[in-house]
Amino acid sequence: MNETQQKKYEELVSQLTEVSRLGSVMGIMHWDQEVIMPSGAAESRAGQMAALAGVLHEKSSRKELGALAEDLFSAGPDNYSLFEWRNIAEAKREYDLSARIPKALVQELASLSSQGHHVWVKARQENSFSSFVPTLKRFVQLKKEWAGYAFPELSTYDATIDIYERGMSAERLTAIFDTIKTPLKNLIQGVAESSNAPDGTFLKGSFPVADQEALGKKISQAIGFSFDHGRMDVSVHPFCGGGDASDVRITTRYREDNFIESLYAVIHETGHGLYEQGRMREGRDLPASESLTMGIHESQSLFWERMIAQGRPFCGAFLQTFAEAFPENFKNVSAETLYRGINMVSPSFIRVEADEATYPLHVILRFEIEKGLFDDSLKVEDLPEIWNAKMQEYLGICPPNDASGVLQDVHWSGGAFGYFPSYTLGAMYACQFYQALREALPGVEDEISQGNLAPVKNWLNENIHQQGKLYTPDELVLRVTGKPLDPQLFINYLTEKYRSIYSLN
Repeated sequence: MNETQQKKYEELVSQLTEVSRLGSVMGIMHWDQEVIMPSGAAESRAGQMAALAGVLHEKSSRKELGALAEDLFSAGPDNYSLFEWRNIAEAKREYDLSARIPKALVQELASLSSQGHHVWVKARQENSFSSFVPTLKRFVQLKKEWAGYAFPELSTYDATIDIYERGMSAERLTAIFDTIKTPLKNLIQGVAESSNAPDGTFLKGSFPVADQEALGKKISQAIGFSFDHGRMDVSVHPFCGGGDASDVRITTRYREDNFIESLYAVIHETGHGLYEQGRMREGRDLPASESLTMGIHESQSLFWERMIAQGRPFCGAFLQTFAEAFPENFKNVSAETLYRGINMVSPSFIRVEADEATYPLHVILRFEIEKGLFDDSLKVEDLPEIWNAKMQEYLGICPPNDASGVLQDVHWSGGAFGYFPSYTLGAMYACQFYQALREALPGVEDEISQGNLAPVKNWLNENIHQQGKLYTPDELVLRVTGKPLDPQLFINYLTEKYRSIYSLN
């Protein structure tokens, strides 16, 4: 990089940093809206977020920023370090994207997202899908408009997918999901017919919220979450948010008759939080340091929730911690009983309560519905009926009401179409990453069984968190695991695990 390029790069960094910090403010406002904002402030908050979205859009689409990015980009990657080049390339992509989308559309989407959340919460509480229909129809319409501006070369649904999982398409996802759908249905059927179901009675009872909260924080800290740079609160839907790597905020929700749901939501969100807290220290306000895609982000939450916390070594290490929190329930409970109990397979109406084996079918259902909404083969008004029919086909159960069915997820209330596939892509990534971890650190499961989770966290920090956006998802998976994403590995893992637990032939 010559002196002129260096000055231009420094100016680009300055402008990108400003945009990033304003985005952090938006993140805090979103967290506040979900966690502590009074319900009566919904209208004013929608206006505030729309105004800030407008400012962000203006700054992201400044001609000066675009000219800097274009000029630096034209020099080619050989003139820069990989970190510098990725910042330049990401800045150009984001500028081109912002410049193509009208400010009025950006503001309307931001306002509708804020208002839509409250419409959804009320509709869910009242079990009234019809009251959510106008908002959802408007969102589908606006996202189609957005897709036409953002990625005119892609189908509207591929455009929405690309925001969360760059380079992925509905066609590739269909092929991936077709690989796993029938084997999963067969596995679940076999489990349902098994006479060797785990004993989960010790997981039922009365679990005071204060005790659940204390246990959740203890486990989160053991995993490595820094409460000096984060916090844990309560929300309708568990999530991870906040401002930046120094301010990461996770949430959960509590049921006094089920501590596992809350605890494993904490572990899941802690995985997200560790990704954010573990980002490279250089240029934390710059694009190259950001998390790669939502699929990779989900791999980190599911890595801890499924691969670690639902594994035998973890159960052996933390059985006593569980027993100290709820001594009456854990009398005479062995580590093996805990392992089998938390890995029970039972079709559930609610995605976030679904077990590891049935969860992907929840995702496939949502993917197929979204694909239908965007190719106009499905109508919003028909979604409850379609949803229930697919639940019956895939999981053998039919939701008793819309709150337990089509209204259960927060995503559509914010226009987050194309996000759901990231969950199952994340599970597949996590499975391959765990295999790579075991190969890289042959004694790691012994460390986990002793309660030492630092080697796991450090390996993830080095190999994934600190890689930011230096590579594409496919490149990262290949670098870390030595092979491309392979859905068959995921099916093999699930089949072996649950055939063993349920003594299937």
